Amino acid sequence: MAEPDPEELVRLVEAFPGGAPEADAGPLATADAERGDAGGRTADGRTDASDAARVDDLLDGAYGALTREWLPELRRRVAAHADGDCLRERVLEHVEAVPSFRLSDGPTILTERREALAEAAALRDDVREIAEWYGTLRSRLEGDRASLTRGERLLHDFGYALAYGLFLGASSPGAVVRRLRLAYRLVGVDIDDTASEAGVERTTFTCPYRNVAAGTRGDRWVCHEKLDRVDDGYVSYLAERGIAYQRPRGCPGTEQCQSTVARDGPEQWWPKTPPAAVGADR
Repeated sequence: MAEPDPEELVRLVEAFPGGAPEADAGPLATADAERGDAGGRTADGRTDASDAARVDDLLDGAYGALTREWLPELRRRVAAHADGDCLRERVLEHVEAVPSFRLSDGPTILTERREALAEAAALRDDVREIAEWYGTLRSRLEGDRASLTRGERLLHDFGYALAYGLFLGASSPGAVVRRLRLAYRLVGVDIDDTASEAGVERTTFTCPYRNVAAGTRGDRWVCHEKLDRVDDGYVSYLAERGIAYQRPRGCPGTEQCQSTVARDGPEQWWPKTPPAAVGADR
């Protein structure tokens, strides 16, 4: 994949609109001196700290956890990526694991939670700004077919074409995952464990190519920066047919990787879904 400019990623992460917690401050204290007067008090007498606490309560702790826990690790990974010590996939894995606030349960709209998001967005502008920033960050890291190198496009298109035969007649997650595990085995992947829970089919496996070129390009570079483009072809094919295939992301701290297959529902959650997208921006 044509990598996003590492320095551009660093600048984007540093431009996080919610600020960063001070080392000796409370869990929700952020660099908000520009909001309100010098004492952090708004025109109607509220303080930034009280607004932040209320927003965190409305969003079930996702607002505070995002700034307090998730953002520092994101900064660490992006800096390591810029230094050549961390794969883009490892950064994307962490971005996808952002603390979140669900706005729907599959196709079911969660009205009370949308109202809570609307109240939070009315209290603090950065509820909307963080969602916009997060969308930009994901788009930089995920890219699309046009962002692939010529060789990677060939791998993606090979996977997409192969999917027509591999998944022919498979219309459920169970049927898809059986074909997918067969494909894993055909290329030498060891299936270590399988599980099915709440409509999600999970496969744990070990990739035999994880150490190829590790000395020159880093661990799992061949697996996750190149060969996974074939998997991306499967992802594209299945998404068009209402199946969500979550391929592995970086597989840190273990020799094993995991993938999941499930029905693709219109899940909505903040910060992936901005308030305006669900009529909660007022």
